[in-house]
Amino acid sequence: MDFLRARWEDLILANYEVEPAVLAPYVPDGTELDLHNGVCYVSLVGFMFRKTRIMGIPVPFHLNFEEVNLRFYIRPIRQPELRSVAFISEIVPRAAIPLISNTLFREHYSATRMAHVIAPPDISYQWGKQLENRLAVTISGERQLPIAGSLDEFITEHYHGFTPHPRGTLHYRVFHPQWELTAVDHYRIDVDFATNYGPDFAFLDHAKPANVCYAHGSDVRVSFPSRMEREKDLS
Repeated sequence: MDFLRARWEDLILANYEVEPAVLAPYVPDGTELDLHNGVCYVSLVGFMFRKTRIMGIPVPFHLNFEEVNLRFYIRPIRQPELRSVAFISEIVPRAAIPLISNTLFREHYSATRMAHVIAPPDISYQWGKQLENRLAVTISGERQLPIAGSLDEFITEHYHGFTPHPRGTLHYRVFHPQWELTAVDHYRIDVDFATNYGPDFAFLDHAKPANVCYAHGSDVRVSFPSRMEREKDLS
């Protein structure tokens, strides 16, 4: 049985070049940073959870909600072909989600006020006590799969997650088809990175993203976590 089934829709991914030394303290044991063409990236991601089920059961008031996270890209040292992610922080609007996810996955969820606008060509996410943080795009053009080997493909094609745990790094899998993308014409990012993610990321307040992409999303399944050192085969 899967831990979670849902739809992830209307994903905005703002991708910043970052020095590997910034992320080194956050890399889970047994993994290493994964670079694209020699460059290290961190991504601010906003999207919608829809039709959410936990172990097959819909949780009241938690079917549809926003998430904004800050993530980076890693790979297990023993199987570097596995494209993987780790999270600095994940923000959602309801406290029950952090309770479950932080307990089971040892993730870094927190809850705050959130809002969204899904009115193509305009998509936006806001969060914070006064909704003072904003991630927004205007899109145009046809849906298309990312070009093989492109930064868009690297950013959107990750199917494994790892998170630190006192008794060994946890690993879980994410199952979904390859996502179609639509071009981003304009974007707006008004985020206090230091307040949301800590002083290590304050420099992003004034940084220009290397790339901003929009993915339509799909149905997803997330497995239960298992400890990395007990796994014989991650693939």
